[in-house]
Amino acid sequence: MQRASKHLRLVLVTVAALAGTGLAQTTMSWQEVRAKFEANNPTLRAGQIGIEESRAQEITAFLRPNPNLSFFADQIAPFPGGPPHGPFAYFLPWASGSYLLERQGKRELRLESAQKATAVAVSNQADLERMLIFNLRMAFVQILQEKTILDLAKENLAYYDHVLEVNRQRFKAGAIARVDLDRLELQRVQYESDLQTAEVSLRTAKIQLLALLNERTPVDQFDVAGAFDFSPQLPVLDDVRQMALDARPDLQAAVQSVDKAKTDHRLAVANGSTDPTFGADFGRNPPIDAYFGVNVSFPLRIFDRNQGEKKRTQLDIGRNEQLLEAARAQVFSDVDSAYAAVNSTIILLMPYKERYLKQATSVRDTIQFSYEHGAASLLDFLNAQADYRSVQVAYLNLLGSYFDATNQLNMAVGREVIP
Repeated sequence: MQRASKHLRLVLVTVAALAGTGLAQTTMSWQEVRAKFEANNPTLRAGQIGIEESRAQEITAFLRPNPNLSFFADQIAPFPGGPPHGPFAYFLPWASGSYLLERQGKRELRLESAQKATAVAVSNQADLERMLIFNLRMAFVQILQEKTILDLAKENLAYYDHVLEVNRQRFKAGAIARVDLDRLELQRVQYESDLQTAEVSLRTAKIQLLALLNERTPVDQFDVAGAFDFSPQLPVLDDVRQMALDARPDLQAAVQSVDKAKTDHRLAVANGSTDPTFGADFGRNPPIDAYFGVNVSFPLRIFDRNQGEKKRTQLDIGRNEQLLEAARAQVFSDVDSAYAAVNSTIILLMPYKERYLKQATSVRDTIQFSYEHGAASLLDFLNAQADYRSVQVAYLNLLGSYFDATNQLNMAVGREVIP
């Protein structure tokens, strides 16, 4: 019996250990979240396939024209009548081949145009990743914010429960009236509501991030870790603008589109030139045993010299130059707006961190002490509790706005300026 009992305990311990391992929480940093996103997100993977398709078109663009080969037989006479001869007495076998020679570097220009199209596709893919990373960072920061708000809600509820316990002892001692204790206990509903709201918001934020990661991990087993604080230091605006001009992939794509339009115009001019076709033929013609000949033909491009494509590609250069100017102006607008938003949130956050948070805590503790010793009213105590809660929540919301603004600035620049 003792041996069976030991065996049962061993099985239970093993099962418990396996269950604990299976429910272990996965905590990911921002770098891990981003790496997993880049590896798993189907939108990014589809865009990468598009780049490979563009590279495949480079092969097609550089192909040479295929030569032509013809076989011919004539003067076969299988019908009776006329002078005596066999059915193949005048059989004339004949073969010819021809090849189109492309002039003015058409093949090389086609390859160059296709390669530049691939470069534009790469830049567009980087721009797509830039925007998706912005959404990913927003979801990541949202989880950090909701975790901090949840911790604050738990702290406030625990603190208020301690206050309630103290006042229950005071009520038993006859220091406060029953109605005051009831009002204190009713106020606890607000802190319970804050806690439940924070838990739901955190769970929702995790679900959104898991969807972006294309991850099927249960929400209860997923978490992220990172600093949720601000830095008062900002780089110089002119430096940020220059970084954006160097790094923004949509601006790079606009520059590359202008370059590709110029190549396409050169190709259109080359396509308006005349390409000769060289040929050779070989045959047999009785009584001569065999012969061969050569020929060359030129199309007479009297009416069609590719005038429409020349004009269109020339106009396309101007169109892409205007789009480049618009993209450059948009970069400055995005950077300046995001920079101003970051600077504004820092200005608002500094007094909170330096004074308001400490003052709210000090006022709350002072009023609580005064109320417990009869020097402050119940209304003063409840107002101090509400003020402390509102200051803390406002500070956390400002922190969330700061991270949103820095994320917007990073997206405007095209790389991380403020991590």
